[in-house]
Amino acid sequence: MATSSSTSPTAPHAPATRVAVIGGGASGVLTAINLLTTPGGEQVAVTIHEASGIIGRGVAYGTCDPRHLLNVRARHMSAWPDVPSDLLEWAARTGRDVDPQGFLPRRDFAAYLQDSLASVADHRLTVRAGRVDDVVPLEGGGYEIHAAGTVSVADSVVLAYGNQEPRALVVDGDVLPPASWHVANPWDLASLHLLPGDSTAVVVGTGLTAIDTAITFLEEHPARRVVMVSRHGLLPETHVGQQSTAWVSPTITGPLSADALADFFSGQVAAADEQGVDWRAVVDGLRPQAQAVWQLLDLDERRRFLAKHARHWEVRRHRMAPEVAALLGGYQAEGRLAVLAGGIHRVVDRGERCEVHLGRGHVPVVADALVNCTGPSTDITRSGDPLLLALRERGLASPDPLCLGLSTTTDGVLLDPHGQPVPGMYAVGPPRKGVLWESTAIPEIRTQAAEVARAQVASVPHDALGVG
Repeated sequence: MATSSSTSPTAPHAPATRVAVIGGGASGVLTAINLLTTPGGEQVAVTIHEASGIIGRGVAYGTCDPRHLLNVRARHMSAWPDVPSDLLEWAARTGRDVDPQGFLPRRDFAAYLQDSLASVADHRLTVRAGRVDDVVPLEGGGYEIHAAGTVSVADSVVLAYGNQEPRALVVDGDVLPPASWHVANPWDLASLHLLPGDSTAVVVGTGLTAIDTAITFLEEHPARRVVMVSRHGLLPETHVGQQSTAWVSPTITGPLSADALADFFSGQVAAADEQGVDWRAVVDGLRPQAQAVWQLLDLDERRRFLAKHARHWEVRRHRMAPEVAALLGGYQAEGRLAVLAGGIHRVVDRGERCEVHLGRGHVPVVADALVNCTGPSTDITRSGDPLLLALRERGLASPDPLCLGLSTTTDGVLLDPHGQPVPGMYAVGPPRKGVLWESTAIPEIRTQAAEVARAQVASVPHDALGVG
């Protein structure tokens, strides 16, 4: 859906409720779709504030490389939880792959989100280009939204800004300074395109973003080489052919410790294996319980889970498409890709190149680029984002205790620094990871978007809906 900063034709009557959705990626688009389609929402006006002015893309789906694939099967990625075939039907209409077990390019999913919003958009929807840098409470309720030199007013605000930029690389206790070879943002692909055809890149991180970066870099020139390095050196596991047998684990109850949770998972995997059921079925079967299980862990146990067990869970939970795994296997067989554990101990500036000293006795690597793929920054107390700084200064937002995002209620209402709900302020998607843990994938985000939309519609005055 092409967007602009202009407003659609004016509605016959002023809206009863105005909702500002900050962020036009997947979280923002799914929120807007639900606001426009929830029964009773006829008097809700929605404004999406997206810095680029282009909706549906965001960090996850902004890539233009067709080799960057979704890591969830197409049949699970519908924007509508009650219409699981919607993405597949869209793919068929637009001449794309319609395999329900397949993995579409990320850029195709961006197009699907754009088309899905366009299919329900009317005079109630406005898209404004420009980065929001402040939200100001108004006396009597509501908020002023300050963006790119303009000011608008909303009755409520949904923070749907997705993932922040990567955490700054810290090597030997110091933040890595700017340099020609230092690629601080992995989606700054222009820096990688300009490198020589025989160049070497050290990619810091071994997650899905690191994999996409390596694919783009290596596929452009057959003489290039990548060294991927992380603390554990673990790549995401691979999806396999659809399993015919599901696995339903017992409901987990409290009190619960992180170690007990890990033991429970191991026990379920062993029990499934005895019956010839793959461990992936166990992971997928536990997913519906994940948010409830997170609530059973107290704060100290959550910290222990993050420190000891999180990475081992994530590589199984967030798997890569088989086609992607095949590419990586080919690079490794050709000697073009190495995946190492131990992290980075030291980086020496060599002018246009750098010398990277790795842990666990590995030989130093002289690299043309050092790419930061360590994952998004989640600690809003260290964010340089003007909006997050303003929200904290105004007491409208605070970090969750684990600094994985924003402090919210379980249904997405923002909490102030004193733990009190902030009227009319909500969050959807990755900012709620600290509260829910599972909060970054489309199935969870679309559920959150629907819940927040219902809360907004419920706040519309009854007389505006013609209710006596």
